[in-house]
Amino acid sequence: MATKEFIVAIELGSSKVTGIAGQKNLDGSINVLALVKEESSSFIRKGVAYNIDKTALCISNIVKKLSTQLKTEITKVYVGVGGQSIRSVKNVITKELPANTKVTEDMVVELMEANRTMEYADQEKQSYVIQEFKVDSQYQIDPVGIQCSHLEGNFLNILQRYTFYKNLNRCLENAGVNVADMFISPIALADSVLTETEKRSGCALVDIGADTTTVCVYNKNILRHLAVIPLGSRNITKDIASLQIEEGEAEKMKLKYGCAYTDNADIDNNLKLPIDQERSVDSRKFIEIVEGRLEEIIENVWNQIPSDYYEKLLLGGIILTGGGSNIKNIEKAFYNYTHLDKIRVAKFVNYTVKSSSPDINSKNGMMNTILGLLIKGDQNCAGVEIDPTNLFDSNNSASLNGPVSLGQRSDNTKKTGVVLTEAEKRKAEEEAQRRREEEERRQAEIEAESRRQAEEEKKRQEEERRKNSPLNKSISWLKKVVKDMTADE
Repeated sequence: MATKEFIVAIELGSSKVTGIAGQKNLDGSINVLALVKEESSSFIRKGVAYNIDKTALCISNIVKKLSTQLKTEITKVYVGVGGQSIRSVKNVITKELPANTKVTEDMVVELMEANRTMEYADQEKQSYVIQEFKVDSQYQIDPVGIQCSHLEGNFLNILQRYTFYKNLNRCLENAGVNVADMFISPIALADSVLTETEKRSGCALVDIGADTTTVCVYNKNILRHLAVIPLGSRNITKDIASLQIEEGEAEKMKLKYGCAYTDNADIDNNLKLPIDQERSVDSRKFIEIVEGRLEEIIENVWNQIPSDYYEKLLLGGIILTGGGSNIKNIEKAFYNYTHLDKIRVAKFVNYTVKSSSPDINSKNGMMNTILGLLIKGDQNCAGVEIDPTNLFDSNNSASLNGPVSLGQRSDNTKKTGVVLTEAEKRKAEEEAQRRREEEERRQAEIEAESRRQAEEEKKRQEEERRKNSPLNKSISWLKKVVKDMTADE
């Protein structure tokens, strides 16, 4: 029987593109109805789509396979945006005020609008996060109603290389996919695996993927920093392959023997790790390769965390997730470098997920991002039921052509981590231009009416002055005398 309601999400990863469909229950749990994966290493590198045609074909295939499993058309999908080009930049907007001026809502909106219109060369602003407002020398979350002479807004803008943003939109357009919403994947992941206590007390989420490692720093429930490091678990595989080992075999050896930290006393210098029936590699050499690359990744992660966060603002510690977090003793390796006591591996999301898929039930951290995207979705993506007996009906394919009306969207554009598609941005710019032109027309009419009234008032005053002038009074008196004399005669 076809499913009438479900949510569909797609994640474009460096090793695979994943599509998922699921239902949300009233108790907050998730039922996963379908899961599809396709290899993506030939056209997606470091989370960025480089081959538009192959990426579009892959997305189209994912949607068709999900639609077939669900026996229902898919009208729209949620898409995760991530990869190497995503980064955060701080921006400060200030406003000087007369002494003891009370901050109004309009002043706050003015600061937010100034940040929203901020442009960066070759970068597309995907979203922004309000950090706090500085009122004179005090920091406030809500400054409205406070008297001050200096108002400052602190924002965290999340950017992506414009070329990559354009490529992603072109891929979705070529695949004929309607986008319900585009979410920033690291933020969706953080919302699904971090606890409120960790976000509030301060923590760093480290997602070790195939080609990239993403770092998100939180404090007081606010995202403070986001960065993507172009190093991942595949770099370890490539280092192992440098021992003249085929990459597939190197991956197997990494999964079987790889360890993030091994005590020197536990290393057997005489031990050989078998590559195949004829070849082997020294255990110490293998350990040095794996630990060397992991130490480089950990060092880069630590460099992304502001120094003032080390002791006082990372009380929630470091949370590791992603496929690379499964390597043995990964917590010990991070502790040795950072000396933070609180380090945990998030193997699964903080939600009850019911599924028959072994990929999800293995709870190894590799499905956390796609589940996070599914959890953030709130629109029904289901279309009409597919008739399996009518193989030649053109309406039997997924109905994905044509843009989704913006009216169908919930007000997600104001939420952290929501990205507008290129079509939506174009429509928003056209609407903003229409409003500006309407405002200019209305202002011109007001100014014209003001000028007309000013001209009439000027004429009235001129007429009044003319009537009250001595000459005019003399003429009026003379006319009256003549009129009286004529009347007497």
